[in-house]
Amino acid sequence: MKFFLGIDFGTSGARAIAIDSDGTIAHQTSVNWWDNSSSNNSNRWQQGLYQLCEQIPVSLRKEISAIAFDGTSGTVLLCDQSGSPLTEPILYNDRRAGDMVEKIREVAPAGHPVLSATSSLAKLLWWRDRYPHIWQQSRYLLHQADWLGFLLHGRLGISDYHNALKLGYDPGSEAYPDWLLQGFSSHLTQVIPHVVSPGSKVALVRKTISDRFQFPANCTVCAGTTDSIAAFLASGAQQPGEAVTSLGSTLAIKLLSQQRVDDSRYGIYSHRLGDLWLAGGASNTGGAVLKQYFSDAEIAAFSYQIPVEPSNLNYYPLPEPGERFPINDPNLQPQLEPQPESRLAFFHGILDGIARVEKQGYQLLQQLGATPVRKVYTAGGGASNQNWSQLRQQYLQVPVVASAETEAAYGTALLAMKNGSS
Repeated sequence: MKFFLGIDFGTSGARAIAIDSDGTIAHQTSVNWWDNSSSNNSNRWQQGLYQLCEQIPVSLRKEISAIAFDGTSGTVLLCDQSGSPLTEPILYNDRRAGDMVEKIREVAPAGHPVLSATSSLAKLLWWRDRYPHIWQQSRYLLHQADWLGFLLHGRLGISDYHNALKLGYDPGSEAYPDWLLQGFSSHLTQVIPHVVSPGSKVALVRKTISDRFQFPANCTVCAGTTDSIAAFLASGAQQPGEAVTSLGSTLAIKLLSQQRVDDSRYGIYSHRLGDLWLAGGASNTGGAVLKQYFSDAEIAAFSYQIPVEPSNLNYYPLPEPGERFPINDPNLQPQLEPQPESRLAFFHGILDGIARVEKQGYQLLQQLGATPVRKVYTAGGGASNQNWSQLRQQYLQVPVVASAETEAAYGTALLAMKNGSS
């Protein structure tokens, strides 16, 4: 029997899921690390990867046909010609490259996803300007998933068009645009990776890896994707108008659309997904607000007690000032007043506010040209709250259901199966 392995890397740990040809989970395992600083991350990634592989039963490893990775979008590192890191990785949410945005604005089109302090391109230019001696030694810019794939297959300079979007790659034309190739130094264009389709076959596992972990010699390592897209793939959403709302510490939405939507004014950009587009944005509202006011025990208890009708409180729940989407205002103040005497009513009001932000986000995507939402899958901690799902369904006026699978590693395993089984 053939098995397919998906490996998901995040900031606090990694997870591996192996599935069979029917999509049934055969094994899953994880490793965790609790220090989220970027210090020594590349070594930790390598150790975590090998530990995950060792935790998979040998009998299953011998039957793995294809492997794919997902990583956090915009997490990058510079490597030398042998693939050894020259820098510590800069993580997806690191904003140190904010000063580079104005330089990018001089050449990039308005509204492009690279016009962000956290974009891969901004980080690459930051390295160029801050550490010129390292810059001259660099040969490859790799995203997290790119470098992890390299550890198994040994080919350098390969990325996928999901990870490369924030580097400036255009998935529509399937090429780097002229403004990128002509607007910066020649060395920059030499270090950016060659881009292929997510899930496409890159190379067989290296012999040293095959011998160490007893993967088959013909086991294929596929091009990867980002963690959020992997979670979308795991959800079961497949048709235009189907969407995934991730309800974790923050709220993120992704809508499968026939039209591409990009608008950096609202933090909106679209990934290519086959012949369709995955448009979305992320709000600062979410579960982090609840954590500020309620204990874990209260959250668990109140989740089953909230009314399924809208609240009369008009909240815009934020953990601190500043919002990205659907309102882009770094000074937007949290609106959590008045606070009722009833703790349950206050809890209900916050969830109601998050639901209205979700509705506003999908409305904005539609206003900008995306396919109207017709079904919403839910991932993250909020997916298990049935009362809240009913409340959200009233606002969205479409079915709201739980995702088929919630682990990003499952979606990445599907990606490996789709392309690695042929």
